Amino acid sequence: MKSLAAVANMQGNMEVALQGGVREAPLGIMVSCEGKGTMNVTYAPAGLSFPLQCVNGTVSTTFNQIDLKQKRASASISVQAPSSVRWAMSVGQ
Repeated sequence: MKSLAAVANMQGNMEVALQGGVREAPLGIMVSCEGKGTMNVTYAPAGLSFPLQCVNGTVSTTFNQIDLKQKRASASISVQAPSSVRWAMSVGQ
C-alpha cells in the first residue's frame, strides 16, 4: 500500500489533498483521536463518510476501506473535529 497522505497531532477541521489523486482500487483510511467529542471523516468527491467517537485520556482508532470504482486526478479527505480533540490520519492505496 502506497501512502497518499499522513498528518499527526492535529486539532479542529482540515482538508487533506491526496497526492496524485486515486486509482481504481481500495482506499484505506486510518484515523486516531484523543479528547472529548466526535469527529467525522469524509472522502471527496464521493461524499462517503464515517464518524469516530473520541474519549478523554484514551486513544481511539478506526480503519475503514473504500473500494473505489473510478480513477480520480483530484481527491481529498475532510476531517471535522472539535478543537478539544487531537487527531492523526494516514491514507493509503
